Amino acid sequence: MKHLRLRQALIATARRMNALGINQGTSGNVSARVADGLLITPSGVDYADMTPGDVVVMGFDGTWHCPRAERRPSSEWRFHLDILRARPEFGAVVHSHPTNATALACLGRDIPAFHYMVAVAGGESIRCAPYATFGSAALSKHALAALEGRRACLLANHGMIAAGADLATALALAVEVETLAAQYGRALQLGKPKLLSKAEMKRVLANFAAGYGYGSGPGAKSR
Repeated sequence: MKHLRLRQALIATARRMNALGINQGTSGNVSARVADGLLITPSGVDYADMTPGDVVVMGFDGTWHCPRAERRPSSEWRFHLDILRARPEFGAVVHSHPTNATALACLGRDIPAFHYMVAVAGGESIRCAPYATFGSAALSKHALAALEGRRACLLANHGMIAAGADLATALALAVEVETLAAQYGRALQLGKPKLLSKAEMKRVLANFAAGYGYGSGPGAKSR
């Protein structure tokens, strides 16, 4: 089977999302870049039961096929395709419905620079994209805008997207964003968080880009 190892890694990533508590049931979806397209988890299949033959192959032209003819790509295939097509530096996209990030998204809140690790997503904030119906072209458009200059975003009344050079990097970022969402939510309960200045976040981003912290490379994860 073509792309067997990547199919297996895709399934392992989807299962790991649930094990890590950043996703539940069959919600959420995962994709990974291949030549001229992507692999993506199918719609409505329990991750525990998923096999490599269930994974769907999509071209950047929107065509798709699967060894199991009854399988269809995730209902969110559109933003996976559009993100990977528009952002060649990304090799994988993780979408999940984690509790804390989704709670903030239901309030339409960005995650501002309350903590320097917000820079892990590539900027001085983690934006929340406006609401649009799941699976729609409008949602994909909003997600692309929220991800401009970023590696992660929230989706209003929906969940979160994280992208990276590979599946492991995208999943690690998703966990970081959910952790930040939990910290920010707790801080809001205690009072008004003190935000770091633009100048300080610029310094933090420069340090990350130089390889301290996540940076931009697939292996730059330690701090």
